[in-house]
Amino acid sequence: MKRRTFLHKIGSILAVLGVTEAEWLTLGNRYYQALAQPNSRKLALLIGINQYSKISNLSGCLTDVELQRELLINRFGFQGSDILTLTEEQASREFIEAAFSDHLGKQAKPGDITFFHFSGYGTRVKLETSPDTMQNALVTANVALDLQDDKIVNHILEETLLLLLRSLPTDRVTAVLDTSYDAPNTVIGLKTRALQESAAKLATEELDFLKQLQTQKLSNTPIVLAATSEPKQPAREGLFSGFSAGLFTYALTQYLWEFIPATKIQVALSHVENSLYKLGSKQQPALLSSQKNPDITSLQPDGIIGAEGAVSDIEEDGKTVHLWLGGLPPQVLLYYGVNSRFTLQTKEQLVLRSRTGLTAKAQVSKIEGANPLQIGQLVQEAVRVLPRNINLTIAFDTGLERIERVDATSAFAGFSHVSTVVAGEKPADYVFAKLQETPSRYGLFSLGGEPIPNTTGEVGEAVKLTVQRLAPKLSTLLAAKLWRLTENGGSSRLALKATLEIINNISPRVIMQRETVRTFKTETSIQKSVQTRLIKSLPTPIVPIGSRMQYRVENQSDRPVYLILLGLNNNHTAVAFYSWETPQEPNTTDIKPILQEVVIAPGESLTLPQTNAASQWVISGPASECEQQLIFSPVPFRETLAALSTAKYSTVEQRTIGPLLNPLDVAQALLQDLHNASALKTEMNSTAADSYIWDVNNWASLSFSFQVV
Repeated sequence: MKRRTFLHKIGSILAVLGVTEAEWLTLGNRYYQALAQPNSRKLALLIGINQYSKISNLSGCLTDVELQRELLINRFGFQGSDILTLTEEQASREFIEAAFSDHLGKQAKPGDITFFHFSGYGTRVKLETSPDTMQNALVTANVALDLQDDKIVNHILEETLLLLLRSLPTDRVTAVLDTSYDAPNTVIGLKTRALQESAAKLATEELDFLKQLQTQKLSNTPIVLAATSEPKQPAREGLFSGFSAGLFTYALTQYLWEFIPATKIQVALSHVENSLYKLGSKQQPALLSSQKNPDITSLQPDGIIGAEGAVSDIEEDGKTVHLWLGGLPPQVLLYYGVNSRFTLQTKEQLVLRSRTGLTAKAQVSKIEGANPLQIGQLVQEAVRVLPRNINLTIAFDTGLERIERVDATSAFAGFSHVSTVVAGEKPADYVFAKLQETPSRYGLFSLGGEPIPNTTGEVGEAVKLTVQRLAPKLSTLLAAKLWRLTENGGSSRLALKATLEIINNISPRVIMQRETVRTFKTETSIQKSVQTRLIKSLPTPIVPIGSRMQYRVENQSDRPVYLILLGLNNNHTAVAFYSWETPQEPNTTDIKPILQEVVIAPGESLTLPQTNAASQWVISGPASECEQQLIFSPVPFRETLAALSTAKYSTVEQRTIGPLLNPLDVAQALLQDLHNASALKTEMNSTAADSYIWDVNNWASLSFSFQVV
């Protein structure tokens, strides 16, 4: 969406917030300031509604509340007694507005921190005072004022909520809204948090309350983080490893667990949007408020380093602890295996023994002479253990007839490493469904309902034929799933930074930066890094077709590191970075180039591809999304290079970034190389036979996603 169009769309919201266009465009970091202040009282009101009367239920809203509560307590120092949650039937319009007034309005004082979260349905309604315009509204648990009469609805207007936020007697007000207001006519894949527009009247009490708020003195400009930035963009919730959650809430809270919160909000949204894309949704979260001349926030003394979770309980023997693992990347959590290890800041190690959803049990080792464990201690990933037999999971859309599902099940069974489920029953990677505009055609879709390029069958083609032609694409998509599992920018202990740049005639323009964040040793160095890193990142990196691109990679560690780049280009075909070398031998004219390792010396940096005419990386059409994974190791990628070398590449394809002809073989070799780089595999032989074991000291993996236009 063009900037002018977007600002026009959110103009009414900004007006209620009291934010000018100029202020909105100077996005700040007050979200972090609001959460990270150590000396103020911190109050939170969390709303989550799964069960609705007379309309279909949602699944992930209560998990959202739990995700936010655990984050606020363990990461940002909120007291449990200062967090009020309203869920299910408690979350009526009357109770929500009363709780807002009593828990936040009457208790908050100047300088205090207040936090509001809502997960549930949104919709649009007409007001009698302005029948030509539709107003955004939050759908409460008691949808209708009278259960026998659904002509009067009991929604909370978005304008009411924004005015409530502005009326609080503190200027440190943050709200997160994991909802949307415009329901799509048809839904493939993930459930959406929006209802169709309603012709019902809004309850008189809500309109009276709004009028009362409009007369009050409004003292602050709150921060509002919204799940979507476009009016017709749906907020979605996903099914994960034993639980459902709002994609936006999960991605946002996961980022705030792992990364230092003292950074600009644009950077957080860039990471969150990257996660949403990997989860199958094109949601673009929005920040709808800001401040002028934003500063970098000061760090909490106990919050310098991020974490993958925290100790939530300790059993009587003192050797078994319960963990909350809200900081693990969502795509990794599903496969996170027994014998994975975490460290505490007191250096003890925890060995994972079992996991259910976001909670786990771990055994304490190396506790001689250590201080007693405490609930709330942060835990950081040390060793990641993943199974070797990871499949690509295809969900059958519920719109398929029974015979169509039977035929599809039979056809997909012919592929190794592919399993099938019914959409909504178990976690999945993609959806097999009918095309909405041509029901006699079948195709593969993202979980957000976007068609995967080059996966659509012909009109009238049998299900089995369509599925059989998917073989190459399924192999590519599984390969991408495998290399995504390596992502560990939050937990890696290799000090690396990578910058994606557009090359122009003046100086390279920064599009995105990613770096490992647990490699700084002191608070001073952390703050220095915070002040300089990622300032030019954008929530939605945009790259015009025809752009010349490069990565600038810095090795800030004390060891040489080797580099592999793998990715999906804008038609979901695999690409890789190759470094070709032509051996110099005398009296020989027909020598074929060979692949060589890419290595970066300690303290050195390089650009890839090298900026010369023979090795330019130029972005081609069509317009779409691209993603790339930069994987690093202090040990050579011998297996990966061998797998790359087995494919027969023409001279034209021997470019620095080009097609990857055998993506699954290469991805599996990459995972094995990272396993081989771990010194722990010898002491974990019982696990090594059927698992990959990766030590955070010996690998780093940074993810880049950008939009081609």
